[in-house]
Amino acid sequence: MEAFDIRHAFVRREGKHILSDVSVKADIGERIAIIGPNGAGKSTLIDVIDRRIYPLALDQYYSSLFGEERWIIADLRRRIGHVSPGQDEFFRTSYTAREIVASGLHASLGFDFHHIIDKEDWERADEELSKVSMLDKKDRTMNTLSTGEMRRVLLARAAITSPSILLLDEASAGLDFPSRADLRNTISEYATANRTIVMVTHELSEIIPAIDRIILMKDGKIVMEGTKEETLKESILSDLYSRPVHIAVADGIYTAFC
Repeated sequence: MEAFDIRHAFVRREGKHILSDVSVKADIGERIAIIGPNGAGKSTLIDVIDRRIYPLALDQYYSSLFGEERWIIADLRRRIGHVSPGQDEFFRTSYTAREIVASGLHASLGFDFHHIIDKEDWERADEELSKVSMLDKKDRTMNTLSTGEMRRVLLARAAITSPSILLLDEASAGLDFPSRADLRNTISEYATANRTIVMVTHELSEIIPAIDRIILMKDGKIVMEGTKEETLKESILSDLYSRPVHIAVADGIYTAFC
């Protein structure tokens, strides 16, 4: 079954192309990593998939999710989980970790008067917090947690609706390497046959072994895609980043350095 299908997406800001004729599609169960230099358009592509950004309405542009072109956004938010640097407002709130995770059921920051959370919802929040090893800190307010702890809470929030697509945009930003390893292990547990994962990363070590496909982006375009073995080569990445890049592999985990 199709997860998403994006064709001929153009995005412009202040007269500059952020995406230029980008097409990408995935089926349910595929796992994809998107890499490339700063300004390549990676985060914009994630937002296009999630319909948080709409490309230019050109005749050739096409977008479908789960085989459908038209969606009520509230329904879509329950089927797509999203973690991104743009969620920093969650870091400053005095809502507890448990409340933030439960609010993912309503795609909200905390709760409003019309939001109803019952016992079953709280139990679901506790279950997701347990998966990311944060259940013991469920009553801590977000603004008292470490960066790594907050990232894990946001991952639990994104997963609470059991989404068919999980979009992870630099989910480990600001974490030390042991914390990145812990997060990689957690993300690996979400890689099931009925869920598509798309992750944007600057750290090759974040790429979980289950990733099927690597997409390389530069200057708003997809320049290559393929398996890890096909794409994560020193010559290819050196060209992508316009400087010599060296690769090391250990137990299926890649690292890159210049």
